Amino acid sequence: MEETREEAERRILRAHLVSALKRYLERTDLSQAEVAKLFGVSQALVSDLKRGKVNLFGLDALVTMAAAAGLHV
Repeated sequence: MEETREEAERRILRAHLVSALKRYLERTDLSQAEVAKLFGVSQALVSDLKRGKVNLFGLDALVTMAAAAGLHV
């Protein structure tokens, strides 16, 4: 099945948000547990985020995490 333009744009947006969140994690001295609490997710998801597993995250969840990190979306 071919990806629609909307699906492609969402995939690109998710990739950009994951990259921005990874850079945020690199700049902070917070532990994964602290980040998980801040983002309202499990520590395992923070680990997945650090590994760049884009497909595990929906756009809404990434926007919520970016807002919690104080990033402008």
